[in-house]
Amino acid sequence: MKAMDGSKTQIGKAALWMTGAIASFSSMAIAGRELSVTHDTFEIMFYRSLVGICVVVVILTVSRKWHQVTTRRLGLHGIRNVLHFTGQNLWFYAVTVIPLAQVFALEFTNPIWVILLSPLLLRERLTALRLTSALIGFAGILIVARPGAAALSPGVIAAATSAIFFALTNISTKSLTRTASIGCIMFWLTVMQAVLGLAASGVDGQITLPSGNTAPFLLLVGLAGLLAHYCITNALAIAPATVVVPFDFARLPTIAIVGMILYHEPLDQWTLLGAVVIFAGIFLNVWSENRNNSATQAH
Repeated sequence: MKAMDGSKTQIGKAALWMTGAIASFSSMAIAGRELSVTHDTFEIMFYRSLVGICVVVVILTVSRKWHQVTTRRLGLHGIRNVLHFTGQNLWFYAVTVIPLAQVFALEFTNPIWVILLSPLLLRERLTALRLTSALIGFAGILIVARPGAAALSPGVIAAATSAIFFALTNISTKSLTRTASIGCIMFWLTVMQAVLGLAASGVDGQITLPSGNTAPFLLLVGLAGLLAHYCITNALAIAPATVVVPFDFARLPTIAIVGMILYHEPLDQWTLLGAVVIFAGIFLNVWSENRNNSATQAH
């Protein structure tokens, strides 16, 4: 009985963390759209990274973990941050030109790409069940994008492509965590992406400075991005992925309602249906992995 109560408590805590993640991701999407009127995506990434640097520096100083920040595998840090910078810019572009629910639905294909790319980059085994999960996920992509029913817009292509870059980022992160601490990874993420953002912003010879109207949104983007990943990490630390993934999926109906209220975006039945199919593919893979892990521990 106590074990059941403990399990319920863990699920409840995970739900609270995931509520924070959903609020953070949704806030970042809204802020990104509001900022697009004044700042391009490169500038948004630059200012977001500056906020991130301030937060990471404070955390490393307070926790006295500066010794964890090293230059070991700096090349891989660089590759990871170029990938993430590219994916995040595509994502910010997508939220400005297509319905927010469509962006989030296509972003959810990130785990599907991890399944397919891991055997090539991490030499992980591609099982029949993982392949099935990927095929189900791609069926969902086709439902969301509906190629042939209408011309593929740049926004849809950007959102779908961002998921691939996020998957590559996750794979490189997994490799980095074998030798680097989270603090080290976050330090180089914010610093390198600030440099990338500054360089990309200055290509046209003009960098728009924050104003009284845009500064709060830029601060929100910077804090929400860090907070979202912090919440998900904590949720995964106390509850199985099979519990966390469904909560994460609640981002879609949440942002669909937000888009409808704030931007008068219609609730597209094809986007919602496709997202459900994508979720089914992801959940099948997570359930399979948990089952295999449980069987391994039992032996």
